[in-house]
Amino acid sequence: MAYRIHRFARPRHLTLSPRPKRVTRQSIGRTGVSDITRLGLRRTGLRDAYHSMMTIPVSGLLVVLVAIYLAANAIFALFYMEFPGSIAHAEPGSFADAYFFSVQTMATIGYGALLPGNLAGNLIATAETVVGMLTVALSAGVVFARVSRPTARMMFSEVAVIGKRNGRTTLMFRVANQRRTQIVEAQITVALLRNETTLEGETVRRFHDLKLERDKTPIFALSWTVLHVIDEDSPFYRATHDSLKAEDAEIICSITGIDEIFAQPVHARYGYAVDDLRWNTRFVDIISRDEAGRRYIDYRLFHDTEE
Repeated sequence: MAYRIHRFARPRHLTLSPRPKRVTRQSIGRTGVSDITRLGLRRTGLRDAYHSMMTIPVSGLLVVLVAIYLAANAIFALFYMEFPGSIAHAEPGSFADAYFFSVQTMATIGYGALLPGNLAGNLIATAETVVGMLTVALSAGVVFARVSRPTARMMFSEVAVIGKRNGRTTLMFRVANQRRTQIVEAQITVALLRNETTLEGETVRRFHDLKLERDKTPIFALSWTVLHVIDEDSPFYRATHDSLKAEDAEIICSITGIDEIFAQPVHARYGYAVDDLRWNTRFVDIISRDEAGRRYIDYRLFHDTEE
């Protein structure tokens, strides 16, 4: 069933809690990217160039491709200048003529004013044509891979709350699908990451998987409130804000599913620090019905809580 989004005024009777400011560095930040600085690793350089191009921002990728194109033409222009007479009708010693002839050759434009003047010019032009075709093919492949790669646009609540749900103390946070399409077979995993001391006195960083009331849904179209009951088997049992702070605890969330349009897996990650936890609060209801029975959801209240 598809629901229409309707924006309405925030109810006046709600007493909303202010949102905390994030000051703690985490393994997984708000954007799902790790905040950990890695030292001592060797740079992969050109051996992992494809991975680097797939991970840098799109603006950075365009800058890299344009820089490679300009640099390649400059290199071939220098080759043409090393062999006098290799470009017919070009001004002797003119780097501009050599450069723009290189651009015409690599792009297979061929305006006709400049052309190879001897054997050296023809050999360099042949090599440049091959390099140009390979460069265009590789660049087009990288750009297409970046554009066609399916991504998940999921919104996590800025805070997680610990309050009562059905009489039991429960850890809760929200996840919403920001696209109008549906995510099929969505599944979420949540883990508590904290420092612990072994019997030998060694401090280790350990993951504790949190048992959820529901960790998968056949259709993820609107919003999803993830629930973890804090009982005697929960790593949050008898935990306080100060104890979690001392353990440098954080909550790691990962959700995966299949995009119904691309029929390919998508995923999203998010992390909550201790300062992002709200105690003895609950989320404001964002779903309502009008007099005709139509259901509305207001994402403006998505991050709001009340005591």
